[in-house]
Amino acid sequence: MQNIEIKDSVCTYCGVGCDIAAEVDVANNKIEKIFAHPDGVVSQGKLCIKGKYGFDFVTSKERLREPRIRKSFLEKNPEIYKAVADSLQELDETWYSCDLEAATTACAMKLKEIQNRYGRKSVASIGGARTSCESSYLFQKFTRHTLNSPHVDNCARVCHSPSLKGMRATIGEGAATNPYNDIYNTEFMIVIGSNTTEAHPIIANRILDVAREHDNLAVFDVREIKLHRFAKYKAILPHEANLLVLNMLAYTIIDEELYDEHFLADRTKGFDEFKEKILNDPYAKPEFFEQIEGYEYLAKMIRKVAREYALKKSMIFWGLGITEHIDGSYAVMAITHLALMTGNIGKSGAGLMPLRGQNNVQGTCDMGMLPYYDPDYQTPKEIGLMTPQLVDEMLEGRLKAVLNIGEDLTHIHPNLNKIDKAFKQLELLFVQELFMTDVAKRADIVVGVKSAYEKTGVYVNAMRRLHLSQPLVESDLPDDWEVLQILDNKMGGDANYASSKEVWEEVQKVAYRRFSGADYHRLEKHRKRGLQWPVHTEDTPILHQLDFRTEDGYGHFHYHGYRLRGMVEEILSKSLTGFYLTTGRTLAHYNNAAQTLQSPKLNDRYSEDVLLVSEADAKHFTTERVVLKSKWGETTPLLVKITDKMPPKTLFVTFHHAKSKINALFGDARDELILTAAFKSVKVDVLPVS
Repeated sequence: MQNIEIKDSVCTYCGVGCDIAAEVDVANNKIEKIFAHPDGVVSQGKLCIKGKYGFDFVTSKERLREPRIRKSFLEKNPEIYKAVADSLQELDETWYSCDLEAATTACAMKLKEIQNRYGRKSVASIGGARTSCESSYLFQKFTRHTLNSPHVDNCARVCHSPSLKGMRATIGEGAATNPYNDIYNTEFMIVIGSNTTEAHPIIANRILDVAREHDNLAVFDVREIKLHRFAKYKAILPHEANLLVLNMLAYTIIDEELYDEHFLADRTKGFDEFKEKILNDPYAKPEFFEQIEGYEYLAKMIRKVAREYALKKSMIFWGLGITEHIDGSYAVMAITHLALMTGNIGKSGAGLMPLRGQNNVQGTCDMGMLPYYDPDYQTPKEIGLMTPQLVDEMLEGRLKAVLNIGEDLTHIHPNLNKIDKAFKQLELLFVQELFMTDVAKRADIVVGVKSAYEKTGVYVNAMRRLHLSQPLVESDLPDDWEVLQILDNKMGGDANYASSKEVWEEVQKVAYRRFSGADYHRLEKHRKRGLQWPVHTEDTPILHQLDFRTEDGYGHFHYHGYRLRGMVEEILSKSLTGFYLTTGRTLAHYNNAAQTLQSPKLNDRYSEDVLLVSEADAKHFTTERVVLKSKWGETTPLLVKITDKMPPKTLFVTFHHAKSKINALFGDARDELILTAAFKSVKVDVLPVS
């Protein structure tokens, strides 16, 4: 076709990080089609519906094309108004539009005033996993060095921070150990807390290929998911029982002496103490489930799964169904214990696979966009606060300004009523976004920026694979790092990068342990394949082959027992009442749906959040819609769908649409070590809507 060019890049959605190719009408600067090359290493030539059809957002009329400043902000700040007045244009009753110069001037003036009045730590930067590594790197550098505030965080706080914590404590590295294609070399697979076909479909393709051929899959979830259809072991769990079950798997391996003595002796420390603790834990024996009505079958099934896992070359996959609990970090440690006990790590077809959420959440953490890590997971000069602590700081009047890139803080975080109150206390909220998301609507200053399909940058997927994006279409909007560089200069910094390549060259020096050999030239050459960090002369598909990345090179055991609570405790005492809600994704939408809402092919499939209810509970749901209510807040009316895939007393809903207010139901229950919200279980009342 005339004027059509094929351009290769990387998908802008989930952590699978598929290689993509676009047919671009270069004369009209328009993406016509997105597909995957048959030899794409991640995609295998296939894309999910978001990858294929979810590119309409690039040309949406709703895109933020020019910066805007809230009128009421300028009324409160007459000096700033005076400084930028010449570039203000009337937009509507709430906003002026302006140029980037005025938006960054207004932001810098307010930042200086706030830090002068309240101190350097009155400013925080949150977000960045929806942008490139270069922008995330500069975001934390600008905050830590120019603003001299230690407060940086990103959306890993609400997803896989417990994976990072649990894996680093045990094996020294908080990332997937193997490439996705190692699934074809495995003999047994456990998937726990991951609805993989909906959330990570291109990885699910591989799991299903292998499960169909070898019948070697165990699936654990609180409801029946599509993966269960293909599983040899179909386990439905009561709520908040992950750690209970994982410790039972370990108990069986010890009790039946299925562990790898040589691996334990050569490569681990602390096993004897771990063994003693687990054998004396009353909740670690699988037979405990014989007392849990409706779940008695798990007593035998857990032992069968443990035997297969221990005696075969095995992999474990997990998602937010593991991490978004109060014992999320401990559950991740329990997963790595299983790999350490059986030697199922450090070789092809055996390892650990945390299924990351955002397309660059791995990279954003690698860049140091966390309060307790500098780039390359080094210790920063000063450790800052995590997002939930920052919300408390807002309420207490100590945090006065938030800079935000691409994280819809007032939609995807828990306890929305509290968040709402906290954000009203801020004197400055500065947002870089593609659309007027919920948080952008609350901002004082909003700057529209390039999307992933309009810029060059590095993205790191869930298996540590670096892909270099290139612009599929041209845009005159700034990249996130360019906005930050202007801000940096106005705040007295000396950022002076001519391109994202120059930012990345600095990353290679600063984060050399992982990226020293991953220059743009090599990444361009391997655009379809990508490179897995650490990249030096070669890249590293499999981690921990010779030793672990802990200080002493050994794998470590840290036993944490399950604490009886919630649904299990209620079933045990025969006092189970009400409903337990869990949340998750649907295939058609992504996270806060900012981009997928703009694509009719996707949004028409799923235009609102739907509540799934068990057939056994249908008698309690007599109206078409209901409101869910917890002690922290309530949703808007939700459409009810009765299904045979839900166990009694369990409800499921997605959280893609901000108007549903799903996250108002969740309070401050969170992971004990790393404060990730307990989104996967909350007790709710059901209010009919006539």
